Amino acid sequence: MRSGSWGGQVYTQEFLTRAAAVYEQVLRPAGITPKFFESPTTASTIGTTFEIKNLITNGLLNGRNGTEFVNAWNQHDYFYYIGVTQRPIVLNDLMRLDATDVQFKYWAQQTAIALNTGLPYVLREMSSVGPIGMHEISDAFGAALWTLNFFLYTATLNISSVQMHMTDNSNASAWQPRTMYGRDTFVRPQYYAHAAMAQIIGNGNGTTQIGKLTIEDVDSDYQGRLRAYSLYTNSNLQSVVLINAKMANASNSNKESFTFDLNLGGENGDLNLYLSYLTADGADSLEGTTFNGITYDDITGKASTANTTPVPLRTSSSGRVSIPVRDSQAVVANIGSLLGSNAVIVGGGTTTTKKSTAGPTRTAGSRTAVWTGIATTTLMLASSLSSGRDAEETGSKSEGTDGVKQRRSSLITIGICLLGVVVGFICLA
Repeated sequence: MRSGSWGGQVYTQEFLTRAAAVYEQVLRPAGITPKFFESPTTASTIGTTFEIKNLITNGLLNGRNGTEFVNAWNQHDYFYYIGVTQRPIVLNDLMRLDATDVQFKYWAQQTAIALNTGLPYVLREMSSVGPIGMHEISDAFGAALWTLNFFLYTATLNISSVQMHMTDNSNASAWQPRTMYGRDTFVRPQYYAHAAMAQIIGNGNGTTQIGKLTIEDVDSDYQGRLRAYSLYTNSNLQSVVLINAKMANASNSNKESFTFDLNLGGENGDLNLYLSYLTADGADSLEGTTFNGITYDDITGKASTANTTPVPLRTSSSGRVSIPVRDSQAVVANIGSLLGSNAVIVGGGTTTTKKSTAGPTRTAGSRTAVWTGIATTTLMLASSLSSGRDAEETGSKSEGTDGVKQRRSSLITIGICLLGVVVGFICLA
Protein backbone atom coordinates (compact mmCIF):
# COMPACT_ATOMS: atom_id res chain seq x y z
CA MET A 1 0.00 0.00 0.00
CA ARG A 2 1.38 3.40 -1.00
CA SER A 3 1.88 5.87 1.81
CA GLY A 4 2.42 9.63 1.73
CA SER A 5 1.43 12.19 -0.89
CA TRP A 6 1.21 11.32 -4.55
CA GLY A 7 0.76 13.42 -7.69
CA GLY A 8 2.52 14.62 -10.78
CA GLN A 9 5.81 15.35 -9.04
CA VAL A 10 6.14 11.93 -7.42
CA TYR A 11 4.94 10.19 -10.55
CA THR A 12 7.48 12.07 -12.69
CA GLN A 13 10.34 10.65 -10.65
CA GLU A 14 8.85 7.16 -10.68
CA PHE A 15 8.30 7.41 -14.44
CA LEU A 16 11.90 8.47 -15.06
CA THR A 17 13.25 5.67 -12.85
CA ARG A 18 11.28 3.04 -14.72
CA ALA A 19 11.97 4.54 -18.15
CA ALA A 20 15.68 4.47 -17.38
CA ALA A 21 15.45 0.81 -16.32
CA VAL A 22 13.56 -0.18 -19.49
CA TYR A 23 16.07 1.69 -21.62
CA GLU A 24 19.13 0.14 -19.99
CA GLN A 25 17.77 -3.41 -19.89
CA VAL A 26 15.71 -3.57 -23.10
CA LEU A 27 15.95 -0.65 -25.50
CA ARG A 28 19.68 0.05 -25.35
CA PRO A 29 20.75 -3.57 -25.99
CA ALA A 30 18.36 -3.60 -28.96
CA GLY A 31 19.76 -0.36 -30.36
CA ILE A 32 16.52 1.56 -29.82
CA THR A 33 16.55 5.25 -28.96
CA PRO A 34 15.86 6.24 -25.34
CA LYS A 35 13.33 8.83 -26.55
CA PHE A 36 10.82 6.03 -26.81
CA PHE A 37 8.16 7.01 -24.27
CA GLU A 38 5.10 9.22 -24.26
CA SER A 39 4.35 11.35 -21.23
CA PRO A 40 2.18 9.98 -18.40
CA THR A 41 -1.42 11.15 -18.36
CA THR A 42 -4.65 10.81 -16.44
CA ALA A 43 -8.19 10.48 -17.77
CA SER A 44 -8.44 14.26 -17.44
CA THR A 45 -5.61 16.55 -16.39
CA ILE A 46 -7.80 19.57 -15.60
CA GLY A 47 -7.02 20.81 -12.11
CA THR A 48 -4.46 18.07 -11.47
CA THR A 49 -0.68 18.13 -11.15
CA PHE A 50 -0.44 16.20 -14.43
CA GLU A 51 -0.87 19.25 -16.64
CA ILE A 52 1.96 19.60 -19.13
CA LYS A 53 3.33 22.73 -17.49
CA ASN A 54 3.55 20.84 -14.17
CA LEU A 55 5.34 17.89 -15.72
CA ILE A 56 7.83 20.23 -17.37
CA THR A 57 8.49 21.95 -14.04
CA ASN A 58 8.90 18.56 -12.38
CA GLY A 59 11.69 17.71 -14.80
CA LEU A 60 9.99 15.11 -17.00
CA LEU A 61 11.91 16.29 -20.06
CA ASN A 62 15.25 16.35 -18.24
CA GLY A 63 15.55 12.58 -18.14
CA ARG A 64 18.25 10.91 -16.06
CA ASN A 65 22.00 11.50 -16.25
CA GLY A 66 21.66 13.44 -19.49
CA THR A 67 19.47 10.82 -21.19
CA GLU A 68 16.03 12.02 -22.30
CA PHE A 69 13.13 9.59 -22.58
CA VAL A 70 10.00 11.49 -23.72
CA ASN A 71 9.18 11.70 -27.44
CA ALA A 72 5.59 12.99 -27.32
CA TRP A 73 2.90 14.43 -25.04
CA ASN A 74 -0.14 12.20 -24.60
CA GLN A 75 -3.54 13.20 -23.24
CA HIS A 76 -7.16 11.98 -23.34
CA ASP A 77 -10.54 13.65 -23.83
CA TYR A 78 -14.20 12.95 -24.59
CA PHE A 79 -16.73 15.41 -25.95
CA TYR A 80 -19.25 13.98 -23.48
CA TYR A 81 -18.80 11.42 -20.70
CA ILE A 82 -21.72 9.56 -19.17
CA GLY A 83 -21.89 10.11 -15.43
CA VAL A 84 -19.39 12.98 -15.53
CA THR A 85 -20.84 15.59 -17.86
CA GLN A 86 -23.52 17.33 -15.84
CA ARG A 87 -26.17 17.67 -18.53
CA PRO A 88 -28.09 15.39 -20.89
CA ILE A 89 -27.09 15.08 -24.54
CA VAL A 90 -29.00 14.58 -27.78
CA LEU A 91 -27.66 14.12 -31.31
CA ASN A 92 -28.36 17.74 -32.20
CA ASP A 93 -25.97 18.83 -29.42
CA LEU A 94 -23.14 16.80 -30.95
CA MET A 95 -23.82 18.34 -34.36
CA ARG A 96 -23.45 21.90 -33.08
CA LEU A 97 -19.80 22.05 -34.08
CA ASP A 98 -19.11 25.23 -32.13
CA ALA A 99 -19.69 23.15 -28.99
CA THR A 100 -16.64 21.05 -29.86
CA ASP A 101 -14.46 24.17 -29.96
CA VAL A 102 -15.77 25.18 -26.52
CA GLN A 103 -15.36 21.72 -24.98
CA PHE A 104 -11.85 21.31 -26.41
CA LYS A 105 -10.59 24.76 -25.39
CA TYR A 106 -8.49 23.41 -22.49
CA TRP A 107 -6.91 20.70 -24.66
CA ALA A 108 -6.12 23.27 -27.35
CA GLN A 109 -4.23 25.23 -24.71
CA GLN A 110 -2.40 22.08 -23.62
CA THR A 111 -1.49 21.41 -27.25
CA ALA A 112 0.08 24.85 -27.61
CA ILE A 113 2.14 24.34 -24.44
CA ALA A 114 3.25 20.92 -25.64
CA LEU A 115 4.32 22.12 -29.07
CA ASN A 116 6.33 24.89 -27.47
CA THR A 117 8.62 22.19 -26.03
CA GLY A 118 9.46 20.97 -29.52
CA LEU A 119 7.66 17.64 -29.02
CA PRO A 120 4.48 16.50 -30.81
CA TYR A 121 1.12 16.29 -29.08
CA VAL A 122 -1.09 13.22 -29.51
CA LEU A 123 -4.63 12.48 -28.36
CA ARG A 124 -4.58 8.77 -27.57
CA GLU A 125 -8.14 8.37 -26.32
CA MET A 126 -11.06 10.35 -27.71
CA SER A 127 -14.70 9.84 -28.56
CA SER A 128 -17.99 11.62 -29.00
CA VAL A 129 -19.55 9.90 -25.97
CA GLY A 130 -17.60 7.96 -23.36
CA PRO A 131 -17.00 5.45 -22.05
CA ILE A 132 -19.04 3.19 -24.37
CA GLY A 133 -21.04 5.60 -26.49
CA MET A 134 -24.78 6.17 -26.60
CA HIS A 135 -27.25 4.52 -28.95
CA GLU A 136 -28.77 6.85 -31.57
CA ILE A 137 -26.12 9.48 -30.86
CA SER A 138 -22.60 8.13 -31.23
CA ASP A 139 -23.73 5.41 -33.65
CA ALA A 140 -25.79 7.74 -35.87
CA PHE A 141 -24.63 9.44 -39.06
CA GLY A 142 -24.48 12.79 -37.28
CA ALA A 143 -21.56 11.38 -35.28
CA ALA A 144 -19.72 10.68 -38.55
CA LEU A 145 -19.95 14.37 -39.45
CA TRP A 146 -18.74 15.25 -35.95
CA THR A 147 -15.82 12.81 -36.28
CA LEU A 148 -14.69 14.14 -39.67
CA ASN A 149 -14.83 17.70 -38.35
CA PHE A 150 -12.90 16.73 -35.21
CA PHE A 151 -10.10 15.11 -37.22
CA LEU A 152 -9.77 18.20 -39.41
CA TYR A 153 -10.08 20.61 -36.48
CA THR A 154 -7.35 18.88 -34.47
CA ALA A 155 -5.11 18.85 -37.54
CA THR A 156 -5.34 22.65 -37.66
CA LEU A 157 -4.15 22.70 -34.04
CA ASN A 158 -1.06 20.73 -35.13
CA ILE A 159 -2.09 17.63 -33.17
CA SER A 160 -0.10 14.81 -34.73
CA SER A 161 -2.38 11.84 -34.08
CA VAL A 162 -5.89 11.08 -32.81
CA GLN A 163 -7.12 7.67 -31.70
CA MET A 164 -10.83 7.10 -31.16
CA HIS A 165 -11.70 4.89 -28.20
CA MET A 166 -12.98 1.44 -29.19
CA THR A 167 -14.32 -1.45 -27.14
CA ASP A 168 -16.33 -4.41 -28.32
CA ASN A 169 -19.41 -3.20 -26.41
CA SER A 170 -19.25 0.48 -27.38
CA ASN A 171 -21.83 2.25 -29.50
CA ALA A 172 -19.07 4.74 -30.26
CA SER A 173 -16.73 2.17 -31.84
CA ALA A 174 -16.22 2.57 -35.58
CA TRP A 175 -17.49 -0.97 -36.08
CA GLN A 176 -19.06 -3.70 -33.94
CA PRO A 177 -16.73 -6.73 -33.98
CA ARG A 178 -19.15 -9.31 -32.51
CA THR A 179 -22.80 -9.93 -31.83
CA MET A 180 -23.96 -7.32 -29.34
CA TYR A 181 -27.17 -5.51 -28.50
CA GLY A 182 -29.11 -7.99 -30.63
CA ARG A 183 -27.06 -7.31 -33.78
CA ASP A 184 -24.35 -9.18 -35.62
CA THR A 185 -21.12 -7.47 -36.67
CA PHE A 186 -21.63 -4.26 -38.63
CA VAL A 187 -19.90 -1.06 -39.70
CA ARG A 188 -21.08 2.12 -37.99
CA PRO A 189 -21.40 5.45 -39.82
CA GLN A 190 -18.38 6.82 -37.93
CA TYR A 191 -16.11 4.41 -39.81
CA TYR A 192 -16.75 6.37 -43.00
CA ALA A 193 -15.29 9.49 -41.38
CA HIS A 194 -12.09 7.51 -40.74
CA ALA A 195 -12.07 6.42 -44.40
CA ALA A 196 -12.62 10.01 -45.52
CA MET A 197 -9.73 11.30 -43.43
CA ALA A 198 -7.51 8.50 -44.70
CA GLN A 199 -8.20 9.45 -48.31
CA ILE A 200 -7.69 13.13 -47.51
CA ILE A 201 -4.26 12.39 -46.03
CA GLY A 202 -3.33 9.91 -48.75
CA ASN A 203 -4.28 12.42 -51.43
CA GLY A 204 -1.24 14.49 -50.44
CA ASN A 205 1.26 11.64 -50.69
CA GLY A 206 2.97 12.65 -47.49
CA THR A 207 2.60 16.43 -47.89
CA THR A 208 -0.99 17.08 -46.75
CA GLN A 209 -1.51 20.34 -44.88
CA ILE A 210 -4.82 21.53 -43.46
CA GLY A 211 -6.12 25.00 -42.64
CA LYS A 212 -9.45 26.24 -41.29
CA LEU A 213 -11.53 28.81 -43.15
CA THR A 214 -13.80 31.39 -41.53
CA ILE A 215 -17.41 31.46 -42.72
CA GLU A 216 -19.34 34.74 -42.84
CA ASP A 217 -22.95 35.84 -43.34
CA VAL A 218 -24.53 32.74 -41.86
CA ASP A 219 -28.25 32.64 -40.99
CA SER A 220 -29.07 31.97 -37.36
CA ASP A 221 -30.29 28.42 -38.01
CA TYR A 222 -26.87 27.54 -39.45
CA GLN A 223 -24.80 29.26 -36.78
CA GLY A 224 -22.25 26.85 -35.33
CA ARG A 225 -23.22 24.12 -37.81
CA LEU A 226 -20.88 24.84 -40.74
CA ARG A 227 -17.19 24.21 -41.27
CA ALA A 228 -14.81 24.72 -44.20
CA TYR A 229 -11.21 23.53 -44.44
CA SER A 230 -8.50 24.02 -47.06
CA LEU A 231 -6.25 21.09 -47.95
CA TYR A 232 -2.82 21.46 -49.54
CA THR A 233 -0.53 19.13 -51.43
CA ASN A 234 3.09 20.20 -51.90
CA SER A 235 2.06 23.66 -50.63
CA ASN A 236 -0.55 24.04 -53.38
CA LEU A 237 -4.28 24.14 -52.83
CA GLN A 238 -5.68 20.71 -53.66
CA SER A 239 -9.07 20.35 -51.96
CA VAL A 240 -11.69 22.05 -49.85
CA VAL A 241 -13.79 20.19 -47.27
CA LEU A 242 -17.27 21.62 -46.61
CA ILE A 243 -19.38 20.35 -43.70
CA ASN A 244 -23.05 21.18 -43.14
CA ALA A 245 -24.00 19.77 -39.73
CA LYS A 246 -27.45 21.30 -39.50
CA MET A 247 -29.58 18.38 -38.35
CA ALA A 248 -31.92 16.88 -40.93
CA ASN A 249 -33.33 13.45 -40.18
CA ALA A 250 -34.03 10.70 -42.69
CA SER A 251 -37.76 11.28 -42.36
CA ASN A 252 -37.40 14.81 -43.72
CA SER A 253 -38.21 14.50 -47.42
CA ASN A 254 -37.53 18.16 -48.22
CA LYS A 255 -34.08 18.81 -46.81
CA GLU A 256 -32.55 22.23 -47.26
CA SER A 257 -28.98 22.92 -48.33
CA PHE A 258 -26.32 25.57 -47.77
CA THR A 259 -24.38 26.88 -50.75
CA PHE A 260 -20.73 27.71 -50.27
CA ASP A 261 -19.48 30.30 -52.78
CA LEU A 262 -15.78 29.75 -53.30
CA ASN A 263 -13.16 31.91 -54.99
CA LEU A 264 -10.17 29.61 -55.56
CA GLY A 265 -8.16 32.30 -57.33
CA GLY A 266 -7.24 32.82 -60.96
CA GLU A 267 -4.59 30.09 -60.85
CA ASN A 268 -7.45 27.62 -60.35
CA GLY A 269 -9.66 29.02 -63.09
CA ASP A 270 -11.25 26.79 -65.73
CA LEU A 271 -10.50 23.62 -63.76
CA ASN A 272 -12.65 20.64 -62.81
CA LEU A 273 -13.63 20.03 -59.19
CA TYR A 274 -14.59 16.46 -58.30
CA LEU A 275 -16.99 16.04 -55.39
CA SER A 276 -16.79 13.21 -52.84
CA TYR A 277 -19.76 13.11 -50.46
CA LEU A 278 -19.96 11.82 -46.92
CA THR A 279 -23.67 11.15 -46.83
CA ALA A 280 -26.60 9.10 -45.54
CA ASP A 281 -30.38 9.47 -45.62
CA GLY A 282 -30.25 11.71 -42.56
CA ALA A 283 -28.43 12.66 -39.39
CA ASP A 284 -30.26 9.97 -37.41
CA SER A 285 -29.47 7.17 -39.90
CA LEU A 286 -27.82 4.14 -38.30
CA GLU A 287 -26.92 2.52 -41.62
CA GLY A 288 -26.69 3.36 -45.32
CA THR A 289 -23.68 5.68 -44.99
CA THR A 290 -21.32 6.11 -47.95
CA PHE A 291 -18.21 8.14 -48.62
CA ASN A 292 -16.97 8.85 -52.12
CA GLY A 293 -19.29 6.15 -53.39
CA ILE A 294 -17.64 3.56 -51.12
CA THR A 295 -19.60 1.12 -48.95
CA TYR A 296 -18.07 -1.32 -46.44
CA ASP A 297 -19.58 -4.77 -45.98
CA ASP A 298 -20.95 -5.33 -42.46
CA ILE A 299 -19.60 -8.87 -42.22
CA THR A 300 -16.35 -8.92 -44.21
CA GLY A 301 -15.47 -5.23 -44.00
CA LYS A 302 -14.54 -5.25 -47.67
CA ALA A 303 -15.09 -2.07 -49.64
CA SER A 304 -17.21 -1.81 -52.76
CA THR A 305 -17.50 1.26 -54.95
CA ALA A 306 -20.54 2.45 -56.84
CA ASN A 307 -20.03 2.11 -60.58
CA THR A 308 -20.78 5.71 -61.50
CA THR A 309 -19.02 8.30 -63.59
CA PRO A 310 -18.30 11.44 -61.57
CA VAL A 311 -19.64 14.68 -63.01
CA PRO A 312 -17.27 17.51 -62.08
CA LEU A 313 -18.03 21.13 -61.42
CA ARG A 314 -16.11 23.64 -63.49
CA THR A 315 -14.58 26.73 -61.95
CA SER A 316 -15.02 30.03 -63.77
CA SER A 317 -12.08 31.72 -65.46
CA SER A 318 -11.47 33.63 -62.22
CA GLY A 319 -11.61 30.47 -60.09
CA ARG A 320 -15.11 30.90 -58.66
CA VAL A 321 -17.49 28.04 -58.01
CA SER A 322 -20.62 27.45 -55.92
CA ILE A 323 -21.13 24.16 -54.09
CA PRO A 324 -24.44 23.36 -52.35
CA VAL A 325 -24.15 20.96 -49.43
CA ARG A 326 -27.31 19.33 -48.12
CA ASP A 327 -28.15 19.62 -44.43
CA SER A 328 -26.43 16.73 -42.59
CA GLN A 329 -23.83 16.12 -45.26
CA ALA A 330 -20.19 16.86 -46.05
CA VAL A 331 -18.24 17.06 -49.30
CA VAL A 332 -14.60 17.05 -50.33
CA ALA A 333 -14.06 19.10 -53.50
CA ASN A 334 -10.80 17.98 -55.09
CA ILE A 335 -9.08 19.83 -57.90
CA GLY A 336 -8.38 17.90 -61.08
CA SER A 337 -9.30 14.36 -60.05
CA LEU A 338 -11.61 12.33 -57.87
CA LEU A 339 -10.33 11.85 -54.34
CA GLY A 340 -8.70 8.44 -53.98
CA SER A 341 -8.03 7.97 -57.70
CA ASN A 342 -4.29 8.65 -57.45
CA ALA A 343 -1.85 6.10 -56.06
CA VAL A 344 -0.39 6.65 -52.60
CA ILE A 345 3.33 6.08 -52.93
CA VAL A 346 4.54 7.12 -49.46
CA GLY A 347 4.98 3.90 -47.50
CA GLY A 348 3.38 3.25 -44.13
CA GLY A 349 0.66 5.85 -44.46
CA THR A 350 2.90 8.50 -42.91
CA THR A 351 3.19 12.16 -43.74
CA THR A 352 6.20 14.42 -43.91
CA THR A 353 6.53 17.51 -41.75
CA LYS A 354 7.05 20.21 -44.33
CA LYS A 355 7.40 23.86 -43.45
CA SER A 356 6.43 26.55 -45.91
CA THR A 357 8.46 29.74 -46.11
CA ALA A 358 5.54 31.69 -47.52
CA GLY A 359 4.18 34.42 -45.30
CA PRO A 360 0.58 35.56 -44.99
CA THR A 361 -0.53 38.34 -47.32
CA ARG A 362 -3.93 39.84 -48.03
CA THR A 363 -5.68 37.82 -50.71
CA ALA A 364 -7.41 39.55 -53.61
CA GLY A 365 -11.18 39.28 -53.63
CA SER A 366 -11.72 38.88 -49.89
CA ARG A 367 -13.20 41.74 -47.91
CA THR A 368 -11.16 40.88 -44.83
CA ALA A 369 -8.03 38.89 -44.23
CA VAL A 370 -7.67 37.21 -40.85
CA TRP A 371 -4.32 35.66 -40.08
CA THR A 372 -3.56 33.20 -37.34
CA GLY A 373 -0.21 31.60 -36.55
CA ILE A 374 0.05 28.37 -34.60
CA ALA A 375 3.35 26.68 -33.78
CA THR A 376 5.92 27.58 -36.45
CA THR A 377 4.11 26.62 -39.61
CA THR A 378 2.42 29.32 -41.63
CA LEU A 379 1.34 28.99 -45.22
CA MET A 380 -0.27 31.53 -47.48
CA LEU A 381 -3.61 30.38 -48.78
CA ALA A 382 -3.29 30.04 -52.51
CA SER A 383 -7.01 30.65 -52.78
CA SER A 384 -9.72 32.60 -51.10
CA LEU A 385 -13.37 32.05 -50.42
CA SER A 386 -15.16 35.15 -51.57
CA SER A 387 -18.09 37.17 -50.37
CA GLY A 388 -20.17 35.23 -52.86
CA ARG A 389 -22.51 38.06 -53.70
CA ASP A 390 -21.35 38.15 -57.30
CA ALA A 391 -20.07 34.61 -57.62
CA GLU A 392 -20.81 32.94 -60.90
CA GLU A 393 -22.89 29.76 -60.95
CA THR A 394 -20.77 27.02 -62.43
CA GLY A 395 -21.36 23.35 -63.03
CA SER A 396 -24.48 21.29 -62.65
CA LYS A 397 -26.41 20.61 -59.46
CA SER A 398 -24.70 18.29 -57.02
CA GLU A 399 -26.34 15.12 -55.79
CA GLY A 400 -28.92 15.57 -53.07
CA THR A 401 -29.78 19.18 -53.97
CA ASP A 402 -32.81 18.74 -56.20
CA GLY A 403 -35.88 20.41 -54.80
CA VAL A 404 -34.13 21.95 -51.85
CA LYS A 405 -33.78 25.52 -50.70
CA GLN A 406 -30.31 26.88 -51.00
CA ARG A 407 -28.57 29.14 -48.52
CA ARG A 408 -25.51 31.15 -49.38
CA SER A 409 -22.55 32.22 -47.41
CA SER A 410 -19.47 34.29 -47.85
CA LEU A 411 -16.16 33.04 -46.64
CA ILE A 412 -12.88 34.78 -46.01
CA THR A 413 -9.42 33.37 -45.86
CA ILE A 414 -7.44 32.52 -42.81
CA GLY A 415 -3.89 32.84 -44.03
CA ILE A 416 -2.56 29.67 -42.50
CA CYS A 417 -2.20 26.06 -43.31
CA LEU A 418 -0.94 23.90 -40.51
CA LEU A 419 1.13 20.83 -41.11
CA GLY A 420 -0.39 18.95 -38.24
CA VAL A 421 -2.27 16.09 -39.82
CA VAL A 422 -3.90 13.07 -38.31
CA VAL A 423 -1.52 10.21 -39.07
CA GLY A 424 -3.13 7.43 -37.08
CA PHE A 425 -4.99 5.98 -40.05
CA ILE A 426 -4.15 3.89 -43.08
CA CYS A 427 -4.01 6.02 -46.22
CA LEU A 428 -6.35 4.68 -48.86
CA ALA A 429 -5.47 4.95 -52.50
